[in-house]
Amino acid sequence: MENLSYKETVDLLKESHDLTESQLITLLDGDRQCKNYLYETARRTTDAIFGRTVYLRGLVEFSNICKNDCYYCGIRRSHSHITRYRLSGEEILRCADKGYRLGFRTIVLQSGEDLYYTADMLCSIIREIKQSHPDMAVTLSIGEKERDFYQACFDAGADRFLLRHETATRLHYEQLHPPEMSYEHRMNCLKTLREIGYQTGCGFMVGSPGQTGHHLYRDLMFIKEFHPHMVGIGPFLSQKDTPFAKEANGSPNDTLVLLSIIRLLEPKVLLPATTALNTIASDGRESGLLAGANVIMPNLSPPDVREQYLLYDNKRHTGAESAEALDELEKSIGRIGFRIDFSRGDHPDYCCGTESVKRR
Repeated sequence: MENLSYKETVDLLKESHDLTESQLITLLDGDRQCKNYLYETARRTTDAIFGRTVYLRGLVEFSNICKNDCYYCGIRRSHSHITRYRLSGEEILRCADKGYRLGFRTIVLQSGEDLYYTADMLCSIIREIKQSHPDMAVTLSIGEKERDFYQACFDAGADRFLLRHETATRLHYEQLHPPEMSYEHRMNCLKTLREIGYQTGCGFMVGSPGQTGHHLYRDLMFIKEFHPHMVGIGPFLSQKDTPFAKEANGSPNDTLVLLSIIRLLEPKVLLPATTALNTIASDGRESGLLAGANVIMPNLSPPDVREQYLLYDNKRHTGAESAEALDELEKSIGRIGFRIDFSRGDHPDYCCGTESVKRR
């Protein structure tokens, strides 16, 4: 079975939603013809389920304060050359209102792990968003919390939660994080989110320091087993004030290959073309869409704080990355045959009612 041509390898992946580690390496090392066939197959799979539409999510980065000291992150606790900020509840609500007026029907509230925001505070914000805009989905991306915190936010109306697993290999996790952070706790958080009823997203960085092909394979097998509703991947990008400042950036080409593989492993998954991919490659957004992605997250944060939420150097946050430039974004993706979908953009199994949502 391992002496397959690249077409046979891709076709088998499409039919079986599975692959071996050696097949992964074959696709990562494949020539242009091989990769183009992979991208085209993934895109056809996406089109069959979602059509040529791209879901938009309005991203609000409401705090760059974090209690953690992850070795790769530009807002890590010990980074002293950064202006810290946190938005008030009123400011977050104004961002949500602005996003709604622009047409967004999903808002993503993202922050560092800032202990200032209690469950009660976030629940109040979520309830107000839902009261003002009942047809707007609320996605949280606020890191590791305990079950009661997650449950309270869900009961307040939060619909989705993004928590990258970072790596499915414990030893690699320990290379990326300080000793006080726990691989088991992160994985348990993801399990808890699914149990509560969130549409749950995981993900990893491509080309992070110490990452091997075996690590990537374990990540893919974790995704296959976990069956997330969303997967966020992007290339590792170094930040000059972190311990990984001199590490090489991840490969945009490998990122595209992995986007396509994830689409074929989990055909219904919501898959963003990330800002990190568009930062490292000028056509990263468009290439990601052509490789099987179907989500874009323009920035709704107040313009005066966008430069401070720099997880990595040279992050794009203006032009088509900003929520105000929807015309520019629409033209950009229109040139490659896509159109914007302003709906909530739920996972198909939620839309079809095959997964139940139970709130207290």
